Amino acid sequence: MAAALGGLGLLHGRFRLAAAAAATSSALGTRTPVRGGAAAFLSAGRSYGSEAKEEEELRVRYLDDEHKGIVVLGLNRSHAKNALNKNLLKMMSKAVDALKSDKKVRTVIFRSEVPGIFCAGADLKERAKMHSSEVGSFVSKARATINEMANLPVPTIAAIDGAALGGGLELALACDIRVAASSAKMGLVETKLAIIPGAGGTQRLPRTIGVSLAKELIFSARIVDGEEAKSIGLISHVVEQNEAGDAAYRRALALAKEFLPQGPVAMRVAKLAIDQGMEVDLVTGLAIEEACYAQTIPTKDRIEGLLAFKEKRSPRYKGE
Repeated sequence: MAAALGGLGLLHGRFRLAAAAAATSSALGTRTPVRGGAAAFLSAGRSYGSEAKEEEELRVRYLDDEHKGIVVLGLNRSHAKNALNKNLLKMMSKAVDALKSDKKVRTVIFRSEVPGIFCAGADLKERAKMHSSEVGSFVSKARATINEMANLPVPTIAAIDGAALGGGLELALACDIRVAASSAKMGLVETKLAIIPGAGGTQRLPRTIGVSLAKELIFSARIVDGEEAKSIGLISHVVEQNEAGDAAYRRALALAKEFLPQGPVAMRVAKLAIDQGMEVDLVTGLAIEEACYAQTIPTKDRIEGLLAFKEKRSPRYKGE
């Protein structure tokens, strides 16, 4: 795929297609297990934390049975409202690095294991102890980690069951799809602290809801609830919160389940085509689509899809 697009002479190296091709090729390779957090193999019907240690700040789970192929990353810093500190960022980066090369992963859900909060943003208590010379490198690490999340080759969903503020909303914005409870609170509030969003917020928010409205929200540091977030296009789905406090996660899980039957290679290159195409003009975008489509032609899954259609049965895709 990298070679095909490189021949266009128009992309100026900005699409990192070698990495994208490697990600697509990984669908044909061997599985790299996730080592960060508790790699518990749980069915969706079992208690989320039943096999996770209390001290783990990031819980990583492969689901099984009817949800096999879905991986859940759960933020779990209850004492700090899931604020992003150095350790949590390190764990997130490690987990994402393992997931991107795992061919068995079909969809990733980011959620909180702490009731009433998604992520409160950067850990300001830790930040207060940093020398001013350290702040820039920390923010760069946060930005790089969230970019790694955004570049995962499979669909990603943020399940926002509580407050997502500052870096917490930036994390959610890096996901392909956002689902929130109507009671959830979201906002980029950095200007209240005389700083600006530094982990992608100034770039991803306007691309999501439009430039003018994004400026208004950032300039005012306004916080919106799930209903308003849905009305302005910040999230795709809003749900009423349930007694368990996990309504957004349940909706995200149902959505992820809809993705499971589709061809794995097709899903990966579809995401690549959309993401890269949105950054260029239409002519270049169509060339990207053509090159990405070409990646699906020689796959065994494409032949299986045609055969299943002919035989009027469900396809059995293997990501090959």
